[in-house]
Amino acid sequence: MNVFRTKGLEVLKKEAATTSLHRSLGALDVVLLGVGVIIGTGIFVLTGLAAAKYAGPGLMLSFVIASVTCAFVSLAYAELASMVPVSGSAYTYTYASLGEFIAWLVGWNLILEYTVGASAVAGGWSAYMVGLLKSGGVELPKALTAVPADGGIVNLPAMLITLFLTYLLVLGIKASTTVNKVLVAVKFIAIFTFLLLAGPKVDVTNWTPFMPFGFAGVSAGAAVIFFAYLGFDAVATAAEETRNPKRDMPIGIIGSLAICTVLYIAVSGVMTGVVNYTELDNAEPVAYVLRTIGYNFGSAVVGTGAIAGLTTVLLVMIYAQTRAFFAMSRDGLIPAGICKVHPKYGTPHVITMIVGGIIAIISGFTPIHIVAEMCSSGTLFAFVIASIGVVVMRRRYPEADRPFKCPAVNVIASLAVISCLYVMSNLSSMTIERFFVWSVLGCVIYFMYGYSHSKLNHK
Repeated sequence: MNVFRTKGLEVLKKEAATTSLHRSLGALDVVLLGVGVIIGTGIFVLTGLAAAKYAGPGLMLSFVIASVTCAFVSLAYAELASMVPVSGSAYTYTYASLGEFIAWLVGWNLILEYTVGASAVAGGWSAYMVGLLKSGGVELPKALTAVPADGGIVNLPAMLITLFLTYLLVLGIKASTTVNKVLVAVKFIAIFTFLLLAGPKVDVTNWTPFMPFGFAGVSAGAAVIFFAYLGFDAVATAAEETRNPKRDMPIGIIGSLAICTVLYIAVSGVMTGVVNYTELDNAEPVAYVLRTIGYNFGSAVVGTGAIAGLTTVLLVMIYAQTRAFFAMSRDGLIPAGICKVHPKYGTPHVITMIVGGIIAIISGFTPIHIVAEMCSSGTLFAFVIASIGVVVMRRRYPEADRPFKCPAVNVIASLAVISCLYVMSNLSSMTIERFFVWSVLGCVIYFMYGYSHSKLNHK
């Protein structure tokens, strides 16, 4: 059994050249796609929890650790995305470098990341929307806004927003990115409103002690807020729908990461400088800070921005998962019929509707917070494998065209692997155990279906 058979570079280039997906995205679209998915839950929700329970004002340093880790990985991703501009991101890169079985494990864990992550984001979107409506005098019944475990019947807002975004994605990526651009603009307005109103109120004495839980707390904080950076992997899944992927993908990956890192550090610094970090343990820390200093209107603006932010995260997470499925079905590892492309819209409409439906059901009936941290483990695993893959590809295809080359690739790739494993080591033991259970389940499915149906198995 050759479970480590690889897909040749020429095959991948042929797939990119003959894709049935529509190439309609430019560099700005890809950057905004990245900003759309990276800035959301992390900045509007997790910052408060991470500051209060893990890092204190040292949360700024937590974001530096997480962003430096992602910076190393992004350089590897940028080279691979420009060299192999096809759907699937880390899954596709791994198939070309380390073989089918490892690629399947990467794809399988990306499926977990996007499904659980999107469901958690949909639940967060619902909470913000219900809160905003309540502040405007409209109170929705708990039976229709909470999952059964929390005393309700169904989280209907979470289901409706998921199904609406699924509909947009069926219509086409261009329509979806147009909506994304508007929502990203709203998100930027909210963030800059916060920085302009709260920035002058910073009291540096609130930054003392800077690391109340020590450096271990800062490291744990980096592991928690790493959820905020899950999305930059999703940017690479757009390669097959980008007009000039060799140029646009590196710009999109590195550009979106740089913009988001600056904003994350600025927001966390202002938050912990305006109020004591112990007060930030709530679901809407950014809005809370503005209310504390008397800006109720600004708080409403931030609440609106949070809803826009979570909407874009959910949109791109659903999109990325369907493209990962699309790449895996093209290789025969999952049934091809569910990933066929719509003749009019140029989108894999069947799998998009299936994915959207599953996420809607999970977010409507399941308290997802128990498994949300699993997202980080799956993503970090994919980052480690992709970072190793870029070195393997350098050695396997030394003469291949690389429009973007990762500088000092051996050093950068090694730092990426070490950084990811370090962040991963700070996840809870229960999260690591669930990651292994999910991976074992993936192995069973691969050997029962994927191996024998793989297109490489029939060549």
